[in-house]
Amino acid sequence: MSEAQTKNAPVSEQDATRRLNMIEAINDALDVSMAKDPDVVVMGEDVGYFGGVFRCTAGLQDKYGKTRVFDTPISECGIIAVAVGMGAYGLRPVPEIQFADYIYPGLDQLISEAARLRYRSAGEYIAPMTVRSPFGGGIFGGQTHSQSPEAIFTHVSGLKTVIPSTPYDAKGLLISAIEDNDPVIFFEPKRIYNGPFSGYYDKPAQPWKRFDESVVPEGHYSIPLGKARRVTEGDRVTILAYGTMVHVVEEVCKQKGIEADILDLRTLVPLDIEAIEASVERTGRCLIVHEATRTSGFGAELSALVTERCFYHLEAPVERVTGFDTPYPHSLEWAYFPGPIRIGEALDKILAE
Repeated sequence: MSEAQTKNAPVSEQDATRRLNMIEAINDALDVSMAKDPDVVVMGEDVGYFGGVFRCTAGLQDKYGKTRVFDTPISECGIIAVAVGMGAYGLRPVPEIQFADYIYPGLDQLISEAARLRYRSAGEYIAPMTVRSPFGGGIFGGQTHSQSPEAIFTHVSGLKTVIPSTPYDAKGLLISAIEDNDPVIFFEPKRIYNGPFSGYYDKPAQPWKRFDESVVPEGHYSIPLGKARRVTEGDRVTILAYGTMVHVVEEVCKQKGIEADILDLRTLVPLDIEAIEASVERTGRCLIVHEATRTSGFGAELSALVTERCFYHLEAPVERVTGFDTPYPHSLEWAYFPGPIRIGEALDKILAE
């Protein structure tokens, strides 16, 4: 059964399924991958006995032992360096960086070693490693636990960057990433770890609306990297988003009654530019939404690509709604997020032109 068929079929018509949140789906993907391939190993700070700070690796050490699921010292550079060596040796390591904010000490190993190993060795060696890391806001983590650094990695040739927005996608994309022969950065939006929530309504004290947890098939399945997902279909405006923002823009469009063509990019590199181009050519308008800071954010690359490829189809300038160009605030986290007010104003502007 294809991915689209699996997602649209009634539960009774599918093979065995479960309702999982994203944490559980990621844990399931790691379990399935480790059971299928003895070369898959999981490593990182507190991923073994404790099961990870967000419990994504809970129970895996008990099942697969300390040689395949093990704790590391607090050294992100060392974690990535060891993973590069493991990959070159023939293993498929899945290192966890506890928060995306902590990944910077490992940049040299990711950029200078992992991303270039295949090219440098003329294909003799590869680095089939998947670096998992929670990213973005949602837990009032402030400057050191809430950053969204995805644009840094999309700039590096040789790295793939994946960001799921649903448990179904999280499991399928993670399995694909682990089986890929190139290094993959797998960012997990912590704000929707326990289930997607619909935007926010100006004040975080108001109750969030809980979406149903995804129906996730049992066992092995994969989602190809580089294929976007159409969340809703419409002809008034194309909205490009990923991670948490997919759910926010969907809720805003529902509230405003806008029939938008919402594309969940899923993977930033490789990017499904064909799906983007086809959508913008049909709608003539494009809104880009992401949580990361605006300047040199991935939205700037998306805006350039849309303008280059779809210029004569555009009925209005491409708009972006993003985080602000400031250090990530702690107490003002919910004002920092792109939310209904800013997204709604951008939609009103782009549809009026």
